[in-house]
Amino acid sequence: MAKLRRREAVSRVRPLVTPEGVDLRVTLADAGTRASAFLLDAVMIMLAGLIITIVAFMGLGGLGFDRSEPVVVVWIVLIFFLRNAYFLAFEAGRGARTLGKRIMGIRVASRDGSGLAIDQVIARNLMREIEVFLPLSMLVAQAGSGLADTLTTVFGLGWALIFALFPLFNRDRLRIGDLLAGTWVVEAPKRVLVDDLTKHTDFAASTYRFTPAQLDVYGIAELHKLEEILRGDNDSALETVARAIGEKIGMPYRGYRARPFLTAYYTELRAHLERKLLLGKRRASKHDA
Repeated sequence: MAKLRRREAVSRVRPLVTPEGVDLRVTLADAGTRASAFLLDAVMIMLAGLIITIVAFMGLGGLGFDRSEPVVVVWIVLIFFLRNAYFLAFEAGRGARTLGKRIMGIRVASRDGSGLAIDQVIARNLMREIEVFLPLSMLVAQAGSGLADTLTTVFGLGWALIFALFPLFNRDRLRIGDLLAGTWVVEAPKRVLVDDLTKHTDFAASTYRFTPAQLDVYGIAELHKLEEILRGDNDSALETVARAIGEKIGMPYRGYRARPFLTAYYTELRAHLERKLLLGKRRASKHDA
């Protein structure tokens, strides 16, 4: 059983090459984990929806049930925005994951290795309306009005089931929304806190100095990626990144040791960005002017 689990985990490993040419490797989240995360998110949304519903009923009590149509319309609009704002707000954040995904240890990532863009988050989540919420809402509405029949019920449930099972029939466990947005859901286990990298700058690293112009080449996103690479144990990745950064900042690779060079650049870049933040200047990534 243990061998089977290891083999299944290895089969979910995929290359994730950053724009700097570094393969970080990710492990795709399995279908069960994704389903559990979605159910947790659904429970949280329903709890928030219940609060909105209670408030709506209180409004109906004040207006009278004969004038309930405006309140019902507002309730429908609020529920729509609630479920979409929930996913959009959390996945567009730095962690790129909802509360359910955080609990299950997974997150959304861009398949091309770049940072997750807001249009990708919007595309994958609005598609969920068509995949899941539209057929279910149609069934609930018809059941409430007494118009639901067997054919409509089978069609609605079949529609939702096809989209729900779609990740099981493709190698990368992608939803239709993931296909359109260029994303996938990967494992993001909790990391054990480690010492501050800047406290371990050795003598070799202290020999490197960088100008403000060389430090202005990169932003916060690249600082985080550099930290991930330095905390790893991949000498090939270290050398690749050292070459890329050296060429970018005008310090071509001349056989220097990669880790001390990157540690020095990380230390000075972090201090440089922190100084700029104190002045109210924030550069999210190298793509920002």
